[in-house]
Parts: sequence; structure tokens; C-alpha cells
Amino acid sequence: MTPKTTSPRQNPGDELPVAGLLALAMTGFICIMTETLPAGLLPQIGTGLHISPALAGQIVTAYALGSLSAAIPLTLATQRWRRRKVLLLAIVGFVVFNSITALSTHYGPALIARYGAGAAAGLAWALLAGYARRMVTRTQQGRALAIAMVGTPIALSLGVPAGTWLGAAVGWRLAFWIMSALTLLLIVWVLVKMPDFPGAAHHERLPFRHVLGTPGVRSVLGVVIAWMLAHNILYTYIVPFVTPAGLAGEADGVLLLFGVAALAGIWLTSRTVDHALRFSILVSLAVFAAVAGVFTIGSASPTVIIIGVAIWGLTFGGAATLLQTALADAAGDGADIALSMNVVAWNSAIAGGGLLGGALLDTWGAVSFPWAVLGLLAIGFLIAWKARSHGFRPGHRLGHGG
Repeated sequence: MTPKTTSPRQNPGDELPVAGLLALAMTGFICIMTETLPAGLLPQIGTGLHISPALAGQIVTAYALGSLSAAIPLTLATQRWRRRKVLLLAIVGFVVFNSITALSTHYGPALIARYGAGAAAGLAWALLAGYARRMVTRTQQGRALAIAMVGTPIALSLGVPAGTWLGAAVGWRLAFWIMSALTLLLIVWVLVKMPDFPGAAHHERLPFRHVLGTPGVRSVLGVVIAWMLAHNILYTYIVPFVTPAGLAGEADGVLLLFGVAALAGIWLTSRTVDHALRFSILVSLAVFAAVAGVFTIGSASPTVIIIGVAIWGLTFGGAATLLQTALADAAGDGADIALSMNVVAWNSAIAGGGLLGGALLDTWGAVSFPWAVLGLLAIGFLIAWKARSHGFRPGHRLGHGG
């Protein structure tokens, strides 16, 4: 089976619908910003809600739980809805729940609102890749997805610094109001620039187990978990990791470097995703593993850290595009459901990276991070290497049957 790519652009030579794809990128940007914004505002939020910093930190956890628990059920429940209606539902969710967070004077409503915002994000992430693919011809899908994913590294590199700056400049409540205002602008953008597509007809609805059992789907999800676990061990604990190199005070700059390199990685991926998807994933995993190997012996050197972070960012930038393309190709008509599984796998890896990294830090210190990353990447590389028949097939992806 192959994913449906009905498009208002009938000529394969037409230019990409950049305005619409950037609306999807903005949706991803708001998802990440809404998730990471509180991390730079926890002291102010704790004071405003009269709670401890530890309790304030749980509003980040509530968002992740919302994404994890709601992505698959909401995607299944909205299979038959028109696609723009589903996208607008998710975006309106951000307006509503970020506004409730800004208005909250007690911990309970704020926690519930953050869970709701996470649920909106879970639905949005499950939709974005499939939506981008349907807006273009099949030959344009790789480049379209690269554009639709460009908001993610920008938000990852700016989310926490922007939250810290906004909290100091205007207060945490106004920071959430600003996010709501940006989201209102996005709603107008979607209504004006985004094409609409029908949902699945009743006879086209695929059960969850059928999609999960499709050859290649579990292999791609396995790589997602291994790769993102490795990434999040380092990314979550970047401050203790760079401290031996004397860069603890420069952590924001290190993350900015990572974000810039990730943007370059997205551009590179847009050039390779269609004709060398398998090669791109294997090279990304291998190069990241090589960086981890260098980190095992050179993590006390600022130069090693800076160069290593830049290369790491370069390999990570295209991860979402590569993995979601592989997953959607493998799932065929079940792409939206498979991509909702990707949301769960991705967010589980974020949470797992935090837990595993914390355990490693407490037991052996930050020096153990590169070794764990190396092991996880080896597992991911092995899964991708073995998934030659399904999941990560060699050659041009458009030359493969369903």
C-alpha cells in the first residue's frame, strides 16, 4: 500500500506549497515552545501558584503525559474527520489550554491545562507529517516534510532561553498569553493557506494492531526509541555533561550551536531523504556514535565538546524527517496511525532519556553518558541495518512498491 497524496497541485513540476508547509512548521514550533517554555519559568511559576519548585516541575511532566496518553486514541477517534478540521482542533487546544495556564491561580487547573496542551500536541504531531505528504506529489514528499519539520530545532534551541528571557522581561503569565496570541495568528494562517483533505472512509479505517503489524513499522519505531533515548540522555543533562570542560556557564550557547547545526542537518536531509533514506539514517547513527566515542575520551576538552555538539546537531536535524518518512512509507494507508505511535515512542524516549540519564548521573556521573549513548546507537544501527526488506530499504524510496 502507498499513502494517499491527493493534492490540489496536479502538475508534478509545480513549486512546493511553502506557505502551507511553513504553517505546519509553525505548528511544530508552538508544540515544542509550549512544552519547553515552563522549564525557564519554574521559579516564577512556583511563586505565582504558591508551590514548591519540585511541584512546579510537574507541569512539564503533565504535558508529556498528555502527549503520551492521547496521541493514539485521538488519532483513531478522528480518522474520519476532514484533515484541516483535526489540525484546527489541535491548534485551538493550544489557545485554550495555554490561556487557562496563564489565568490559573491554583496548581490544579494549571496541571490539568498542561495535560490538555500535551494532548493537543500529541494529536498535532500525529497529523503533521501525513498532512505535509498529502499536500504535494509523491516526488516532493521528502522535501515537503523537511520544511514542515524546520520549526522543531528552532524551538528546541530557543525554547528554554526564550522562556527564561520572557519570564524576566514580562512575567510567566504574559509569556503564556504571548503563546496564545501566536497560536491565534496560526489559526488564521491555516484557514487561509492550508488545503483541506477528507478523512478515511469507513471501509478504509485500519485497526491499530493491523498497522503495528505492518512489515517495517516496528523496525522504524525501534530505531526511534534507541536513537531518541541516546539523544535525550545528552540533551536533557547537557549542563552536567559540559561542566568538566568548563562550559557550564555556556550551556545556552552550546544548545544554540546545536540548534543551528540541526537546521543545517534538515537542509542536508531535504537533499537526500528521497534517493538515500536508508544511507542517510545509517550514516547519521554511525556519525553520532563516532561523536559519542570521542566524548568517552575527550569530554574534558572544550574544543572536543563544541565540535562534537555541532556534529551531533547535524546528525539530529534530519532525524524527524527521515524516521517519519520511513514510518509513513512502511505503514502506507495506515500512516496517520503509525505516526501517532511515533509520538508515543518519541515522547517515551524523552521521558526515558531523563530517567536513564538521571540514574547514570547519580551512579557513575556524567562521564558515563557517552558509553550509554554509544550502546543505544549501536542497537539502533543494528535494527536499521537488518530492516533492509521493510522499514529502511535501499535505493530511491519512490522505486519501492507498497
